[in-house]
Amino acid sequence: MAFFSVVIPLFNKAAYIENTIRSVLNQTFTDYEIIIVNDGSTDESEAVVRRINDGRIQIFNQKNQGASVARNLGIEKAKYNYIAFLDADDLWMSNHLETLKHLIQTYPNAGIFASRYQLVFKNGKNYIPKFKDTDAGFEGIISDFFKTSLPYPIATSSSIAIPKYLFEETGYFKPSISSGQDVDMWIRIASKYPVVLSNKVTASYLHYIENSLSKTSILDKKLKDFNDYKEQEESNPSLKKYLDVYRIEYALQYKIVGENKKSKELLQNILKDNISFKTKIIYLLPRHLLIFLLKLKRYLRKNGLNFSIYD
Repeated sequence: MAFFSVVIPLFNKAAYIENTIRSVLNQTFTDYEIIIVNDGSTDESEAVVRRINDGRIQIFNQKNQGASVARNLGIEKAKYNYIAFLDADDLWMSNHLETLKHLIQTYPNAGIFASRYQLVFKNGKNYIPKFKDTDAGFEGIISDFFKTSLPYPIATSSSIAIPKYLFEETGYFKPSISSGQDVDMWIRIASKYPVVLSNKVTASYLHYIENSLSKTSILDKKLKDFNDYKEQEESNPSLKKYLDVYRIEYALQYKIVGENKKSKELLQNILKDNISFKTKIIYLLPRHLLIFLLKLKRYLRKNGLNFSIYD
C-alpha cells in the first residue's frame, strides 16, 4: 500500500507544473500517488500534466473555486493515510518524502510533519529561513509552534504532511477564505496536536513567482475571521502575538488602499507589546510612502534581498 497522497492544486501554472511534478517523480521514497486538482485553468496546465506518463498521476477537473476547494477535493480523493501538499510552482528535493516518512515513524502522534525549506529568488540566490529559538540542527517536536513561526512559518503549503484522519476532526480548508486559508488550517491543527520539524531542507519555494492572489487588492480578498480564534487567543499568548502580526499586516494593506476605518479596527485589537517599534513607525507613515515601500520590498525580494518588518 502506498504511503503518501501528494495533493497539488493547479491553476494556470503551465510554465511550472511539469518541473513540480518531475520533482515528485524523482523522490527516493516512491510509495505515493499524485492527485492534481485542476481548478479551472485557462492555459495549457492540464495538457502539460497529461503529457507526463506515470500511472501514479491522477488529474481531477473542477470549475475555478480557489485553492481551498481544490485541496479539499484532493483530500477526499486520497487513498492513503498521509497527505503531502505541494503548490504547482514549488519544488521538492529528492529526499523530501523520505524525510517526512522518517518524521512520521519517529513521532507518530504529531499532527503536522514539516521539513525545512528554502526561498529561491529571481537572481538565483536562496535563503533558508531561521526559526525562533530553534537552531539549524534541531529535529523534533516544536515546543511552541506559534512563537517559533514568527516571522517565518514552520508550516507551508509545500513542505508538510498531515494525517488524513485529522481533517475529519479539525475540518477541511475553508472555502470562505481566499487568502490565508492554509494559515487557518495550521492554527486549527497546531492548537490540538504536536508539530514536528526536520533538520533537513527538502523543499524550494520560488519566491519570485507572484500568483494572481498576491497582486489582488485586500478589498477583493476573503480573509480569515479573527473572531474564530478569540477564545484560544485569550489563553495562549503566543497565538495572540502570532495573530497580531497578521492583524498589523492586514491593517497596513487596508491603509495602503485607503480603508482607514478597517485598518484602525484591526489596530485596536492588537496588544502594543506584540508589535515591534519598527513596525509601529512604518504604520504611521503616510499612504504614498507605504505604497512606495511596498513596491520597493517586492523589487528587493525578487532580487534576493530578503527581510521582514516583523522581526
